[in-house]
Amino acid sequence: MDLQIKGKRALVTGGGKGIGRAIADVLADEGCDLVLVGREQAALDAAATDIRSRCQVNVETISADLSEEETVKKVAKQAGAIDILVNNAGAIPMGNLLKVDNDTWRKAWDLKVFGYISLSREIYPGMAARKSGVIINIIGGAGERHPAGYIAGAAGNAALMGFTRALAHGSHNDGIRVLGINPGAIATERAEMMARTRAQEQFGDAERWRDMYKANPFGRAGTPAEIANTVAFFASPMSGYTSGTILTIDGGRE
Repeated sequence: MDLQIKGKRALVTGGGKGIGRAIADVLADEGCDLVLVGREQAALDAAATDIRSRCQVNVETISADLSEEETVKKVAKQAGAIDILVNNAGAIPMGNLLKVDNDTWRKAWDLKVFGYISLSREIYPGMAARKSGVIINIIGGAGERHPAGYIAGAAGNAALMGFTRALAHGSHNDGIRVLGINPGAIATERAEMMARTRAQEQFGDAERWRDMYKANPFGRAGTPAEIANTVAFFASPMSGYTSGTILTIDGGRE
């Protein structure tokens, strides 16, 4: 299926690894030019080199810490006109109310919550001027399930869900669609590393890390590509009447 996004310019944060890298790969396969943003220049360079070797698209990289407001402004200015913004950067630590102190909580939210909001604010006016654009926020299922042991993440993700829907309720007037995706357990490199640690602790064998997902729907974790393919469809005219929607991709977990 031709998603009709060839030639669009997409900015993907956290674009060097995991879900962000998979999103970059799929958008490049569809013919999008890319601006990949992340903290680790080496990871961004590796992603860019691989994508350029496979696809006839332009790939730019920006190494930046999006938890800082002034840096966000600089990134938006350097990126220029953007048709598709994918907010994906950031990870919020585990812990209950008594284990996550204010400094840790604020630092995590500066990137995962305020980073999404700030970059959207910087990119939005250009989209509005062209009466065209798509903003897709990769959020997380904890914003729906509210686990006590992931309180900062649950609250942050719930806030981003509210931000996504509230922004979408007015953005149609500017020709902009805003959507969210709540991934469940996804087999990224980081997730595999954590699963290996748990498997070593539980079974005494890190190679049994896949067993940690046997209780999941379909007996496995999702793949980054399954999230990325949805992003590409949401970004396309094929999904042109979809906005304010937050899709959960977790295999049907109860």
